Amino acid sequence: MELKGKKVLVVGAGQSGIAAARFLNQKGAAVTLTDIKPAALLIEATGTGVETFFGGYPEAGGYDLLVVSPGVPLTVAPVAQALNLGIEVIGELELAWRFARAPVVAITGTNGKTTTTALTGEILRAAGRRTLVAGNIGVPLVTAVEDYGPEDIIVAEVSSFQLETAFSFRPRVAVVLNVTRDHLDRYQTTAAYAAAKARIFANQGEGDTAVLNLDDPVVAAMKECTRARVLFFSRRHNLDTGAFVHAGRVVVSENGVLTEVCGAGEIGIPGPHNLENALAATAAAAALGVPGAIIGRALRDFEGVVHRLEFVAEVGGVRYVNDSKGTNPDAALKALESYRRPVVLIAGGRNKGNDFTTLAAKIKERARALVTVGESAGEIAAAARAAGVQEIYHAKDLREAVFQARDAAVQGDVVLLSPACASWDMFKNYEERGELFKQIVREIAASAKG
Repeated sequence: MELKGKKVLVVGAGQSGIAAARFLNQKGAAVTLTDIKPAALLIEATGTGVETFFGGYPEAGGYDLLVVSPGVPLTVAPVAQALNLGIEVIGELELAWRFARAPVVAITGTNGKTTTTALTGEILRAAGRRTLVAGNIGVPLVTAVEDYGPEDIIVAEVSSFQLETAFSFRPRVAVVLNVTRDHLDRYQTTAAYAAAKARIFANQGEGDTAVLNLDDPVVAAMKECTRARVLFFSRRHNLDTGAFVHAGRVVVSENGVLTEVCGAGEIGIPGPHNLENALAATAAAAALGVPGAIIGRALRDFEGVVHRLEFVAEVGGVRYVNDSKGTNPDAALKALESYRRPVVLIAGGRNKGNDFTTLAAKIKERARALVTVGESAGEIAAAARAAGVQEIYHAKDLREAVFQARDAAVQGDVVLLSPACASWDMFKNYEERGELFKQIVREIAASAKG
């Protein structure tokens, strides 16, 4: 892809957009970075040579290429103008792919992407492969893609938003974990959302592998969307070929020949959803020829990722857990299912078009109390009240929510931040929300020590 001298407009000045702008600038392009937010709200400079246009958008005419950040809808003015004028529009994932030399394992799904991506990376490192873990997991792929060659491997977390603007992207292994209601503020239907996820298979062919969750009907049906070899994983069914649980052990089967990986109870991260994540990572690694013993060792040793069921502290017999990455109701529901202890749940934030009825029933079943916070506090509280939850508190901010949860909890409980919502009403991202939660918990722990 020749970029030298090209005029490129990068739309969206988040982490992905800034990384793309810097990369394009280094390749000799004349880059303009634009964002509808005013400059005062944009926290990071882009480096020498990148022009900026903040507080609105320039006209797209005159540019040779547009690179769109994942969070920017394709309906915004410059993108619509570019498409109308026949100017190429791609995303940062597609840009990175065009400069990639290493094979890619790409992982998507509504929930579990980050955990499965990190776990797959750990398995491949344990197998001796030089591995880049990047993408939607927090490290834009474009920042390091050229540092890895054909003998290395890239494990990329990819979102539906990124896949919308990926046109030649062809992962060696493509994994879809699950599809549940989410991002209905961007997609008109769940079917449209699922179709965006299925774009991960669009360019696969012979020699590639599609790893699919047999237990999710929407995902299982995606076997019709790929020309690659399909490898299923399942928590509920035995498979002739794939990864599943047999007699309490994670196994991989190839045409009925079983290879043991490890005991299902030996996996280092809790919860049935994490067993699914481990099975997906096992299938992806097996597709690349990693032996079962190495996969098993990595599954035992893996302790999870930051902001996903992350243990913070135990104070007065109460465990505090940061699940700030639980940004939709299904993620919060699975977090609740991960604990046998009673839970005091902190939930709320910006709703992405989801319904809280099913989550409310699980709160009634698993939680001692609910603390709501943020824009959707009233909506969550109403659903919980309708489900029969009695002990519901409302906090004005996260700090008050943590202290209310502390006061509601008794010895043996878990105080769980799993918001079921995006963070954008009060925070820049879920990481900032999770870090504040951990800071407040550490203050509580320090105060308890006197």
